[in-house]
This record gives sequence, C-alpha cells and structure tokens, in this order.
Amino acid sequence: MGDSGNSAAATVFIHPVTVRWADCDPAKIAFTGRIPYFALEAIDAWWDANVGYDWFRINVDRDVGTPFVHLSLDFRSPVTPRHILFCEVRLIRLGESSVRFAVRGEQDGVTCFEGQFVEVFVKASAHRKIAVPEDIRSKLEALVSEEPR
Repeated sequence: MGDSGNSAAATVFIHPVTVRWADCDPAKIAFTGRIPYFALEAIDAWWDANVGYDWFRINVDRDVGTPFVHLSLDFRSPVTPRHILFCEVRLIRLGESSVRFAVRGEQDGVTCFEGQFVEVFVKASAHRKIAVPEDIRSKLEALVSEEPR
C-alpha cells in the first residue's frame, strides 16, 4: 500500500494510516479532529509520490504553497485503532490555479468517511495566488480521475 501502483487505475493512490489509542476520544473511536488530519496526511503523501514534492519541500525548495481553501467531510462509520485506515486519494479537478481531491477512508472493507479538499497555488513568500507551474501541471494532467462513486 501507499503508492498508486497497487490499484487498477493509476489515478488512485492508497495511503495506509495506523490509528493509535492517542487518536481516540472517550467513546473509543478516532476523535473527530483527527479525521481531516488523516486525509491531509494522505494528500501530502500523494503529492510526494506523484509530483515528487511533499508540502514542506515544495514550499521551501520551490517557493510554491498550496493552502486549502475548502474542506468537506461526510462521516459514514467510526474510525478505530482496530484496523488499518486506508485513505484513497484521487485528484478530481485541475483548475488554472487550484486542485480538488476526493479522499475516502476505509477500514476493514467499510467506508468511514468521504470528503473533498481544494488547494490553491500561491507564491509562498508573498502568499499571492499563481497559476499551477507548468512542470507540475504536466504531471497533474495525467492524474485527474473521475469523481468517485
């Protein structure tokens, strides 16, 4: 797991997350605030695997930031430490200066959450919106997939 080569479609990326006791609330399920964290961790891994930069390196090495301007999540089933959480990441839209991801979290064959996450490209040092850099755009164009079910 953890790379797009494990899936029938190269546009799907699976990132495994080990949910720990420290991630849980008194109800013995993952604390609500950890769910977006797990999804963001998976998107960061997607960037590294597919573009060659994680968020830290693209900011520091390229002066390109990708802050989020939209997050939405639907909770379907509790996340627990009992099973590995597999986060499926798909790039579903590439705009002039933004990208939209769909992330689905699954444990033991059960969908736990689904969400969409939008990032905009900025010149990191100025925090000013920019177009997707051409070398990055060329990598992203091949990765755009249909919106998941």
